[in-house]
Amino acid sequence: MFIHRSAIIRIVLVLALLPLAAHAQQAKPSAPALPQAAPHHALDLTPVKPESVGFSSERLENLHKLIQDQIDQKHLVGAVTILARHGKIVEYRTYGQRDLATSTPMTKDTICRDYSMTKPVTGVAMMILYEQGKWLPNDPISKYIPEFAHLKVQKGVDADGKSILVDPDHAPTMRELLTHTAGFSYGREKSPADAMYSDKKVMQSANLQEMIDKLATIPLLYQPGKGWLYSSSMDIQGYIVEKLSGQTLPDFDREHIYAPLGMRDAGFFVPADKRKRFATNYFSDPQGNLKPGPTADGIPTDYAVQPTMPSGGGGMVSTAEDYYRFAQMLANGGQLEGKRVLAPSTVKLMTSPHVAESLLTGEFGIGMSVIRPGFSWGYDCAVVFDPAAANLSDGKGTFFWDGAAGTWFFVDPTNDIVFVSMIQRMTSPDNHGLMYRSHAVIDQALVDPAK
Repeated sequence: MFIHRSAIIRIVLVLALLPLAAHAQQAKPSAPALPQAAPHHALDLTPVKPESVGFSSERLENLHKLIQDQIDQKHLVGAVTILARHGKIVEYRTYGQRDLATSTPMTKDTICRDYSMTKPVTGVAMMILYEQGKWLPNDPISKYIPEFAHLKVQKGVDADGKSILVDPDHAPTMRELLTHTAGFSYGREKSPADAMYSDKKVMQSANLQEMIDKLATIPLLYQPGKGWLYSSSMDIQGYIVEKLSGQTLPDFDREHIYAPLGMRDAGFFVPADKRKRFATNYFSDPQGNLKPGPTADGIPTDYAVQPTMPSGGGGMVSTAEDYYRFAQMLANGGQLEGKRVLAPSTVKLMTSPHVAESLLTGEFGIGMSVIRPGFSWGYDCAVVFDPAAANLSDGKGTFFWDGAAGTWFFVDPTNDIVFVSMIQRMTSPDNHGLMYRSHAVIDQALVDPAK
């Protein structure tokens, strides 16, 4: 078959230009490619070698000794700890017992009272609603709780010891509610207004609406934004969660937090089929001996049924693993195992310092957690925003909190560390010291932070 020379030339040219055309097609400007979805890895709770993520096995013995010494000296009954870095478990340990009377050993699936470690969980519930556009930080609280529209402020007392009441300089805001700066209390201070918390049995109310109705009649202890006082603010937030979502606080937490994160035993009570895993709560008697017993402030110790007044400030129970899953979600910027609870920007908002610089004076705080230079409060959690100024070894941006029975956790985003510890020793003066010492011994064990 005869093919004209010009046709052959054209065929050769076409074949030669095909790769260039393909390259041009690839280089053609187009819409940015969507990022590939991250694989949905299941959380692996098998410990890795500490050295693989920068820790020293030898130096971690300081952590073990810190906790074991408490048990050996009979200051503590038992503990469960989880330490992780880069989302990998470095240690998952149990110590001692969960019940002295029966010599039952502490186990990884032991259920503990979280008490005030409930607060950051309530904070996440609030931030979920924030992401839904249901509230803003500068909104007055009364926008969502009309009963608070006419709150007064206590300004000293008169000659008869009665409160002098004035109007607030401004209506307390949602931001102030989430940072303990709105003026509410727990009823533990010495003033007529504060005494009303006990007189009216605010924290023993039959339900959250009754609590709100009582609080509406009690003056704020200081002008909004002009002080810091550990308070019932997170219980008030629990009411707001219920009002904005149309669900009870336990139901909201279960649907939006516990279930997505695989927190299998978290809740506000311990059902019958889990009772055998519920740790005994201990108190120190006048001689310093650990004894089981009831708690103060009317907070239940048996947790046998779903409460009619679920406490957003202190009502949760969980295992160490449950709470680790929650903390690791925050460390991951709001997601775990492919389930997103919050956006990274929302986690950053929640865990940034929000207390006015004028209050970082060392005059306010609870226990060893003192609001001071470098140490502030975010939304429902403490924040170390300048470790050197706060005289702490934590990484910048570390956020944390603890509970009355000695549970504690921290997330160090600079070093990508998560730590959770569960103990059940009620309101001991040693609890805060143990928490802060654990930060120190974990920090000193991180010898290769670049890994």
